[in-house]
Amino acid sequence: MTQGALLPRLAPAVWLLFLAPLTGEYLMGNMSITDVGNLLALVPLYGGGALIIREFARRTGRGWPTMMTFALAYGMIEEAFVTQTLWNPNWSGFRILDYGFIPALGLAGPWTMFMVGVHTVFSISVPIAVAETLAGSRRTTPWLGKVGLTVMSVLYGVIVLGGAIAAIALTDFASAPQLIGAGVVIAAIIVIGLRLPRRSTDATPLPGRAPSPWVAGTFALIAGSVFVLLYAVDPTGLSPWLAEAIPLPAWLSVLLYLALFVTAVTTLVRWSRRAGWSQAHRLALAGGAMLTYAWHSFPWRVIPLPGNPPPSLPVDLAGNALFTMGAVVLLVVAARRLRQPSADTTAAIRQSRQADKS
Repeated sequence: MTQGALLPRLAPAVWLLFLAPLTGEYLMGNMSITDVGNLLALVPLYGGGALIIREFARRTGRGWPTMMTFALAYGMIEEAFVTQTLWNPNWSGFRILDYGFIPALGLAGPWTMFMVGVHTVFSISVPIAVAETLAGSRRTTPWLGKVGLTVMSVLYGVIVLGGAIAAIALTDFASAPQLIGAGVVIAAIIVIGLRLPRRSTDATPLPGRAPSPWVAGTFALIAGSVFVLLYAVDPTGLSPWLAEAIPLPAWLSVLLYLALFVTAVTTLVRWSRRAGWSQAHRLALAGGAMLTYAWHSFPWRVIPLPGNPPPSLPVDLAGNALFTMGAVVLLVVAARRLRQPSADTTAAIRQSRQADKS
């Protein structure tokens, strides 16, 4: 394959590689625009994880239930082994485990719920949905060959293994039972993802029609906003916003998270099984989630990298505004892409016209 043919074929994969860390860290407000030089270091972890999940699901005929289940496993791998925020009581100088700490497990319920949603939805699923929309007629086809997928899998494995070894060697936050327990949970999540039904085009739809994409996007924005408000960052440090504003017990925070997750999953499963559900709805859901991260970045102060001073407030806000504008432009481009006929449709129209002429 020539270089001219190779680059367009790999374009969707490259978009996803960069979109995942840009969404997961920069759009959220975790990292400042002054830290954009560290983007390449995040690509193998965030982008590699998202791309591997997407490629496996599409190659094996699986769809969104499997991808989101694997996204949950990805989040557990990152937070339990690579960054170990599930066990670190003083991560980046913030007492993230004080609120709702469970001594028997060595973790905090609210923070764990927060990390579950952060990675399952925002770090992995949202970038995949946007990248697939941009891919047009190649939305559900593989983007990498065997060599590319192997290289990406090895690179991701090295990053995860190296990060985990370094974290275990340099800290004593996690005990062996905690790491083993996390490994068992991750393995169980992956098995569940593998056992979920494959995509079926002949499934009987539920009565009624799916709501408009605007309704789906608004639902995602509201649900996402509730999610981040349960654990937002105030200007003085990392703390649960609702727990700071009102006396919200940690156990109630966990129950609210679970209720939010169940409500969102139940609603989307029912909507997606109705007539009229399309890629426009998936993009709208991703758009609502991205806009949640966009507004959330402004009250959320940057968590500086070790040894780096935090940016000034004007620089931080300017970077948030720039990433927000970038997200809006990307969503507009993706929406316009939906209006363009796919390659298959264009070819069919061309063949029909040629047949009419003959």
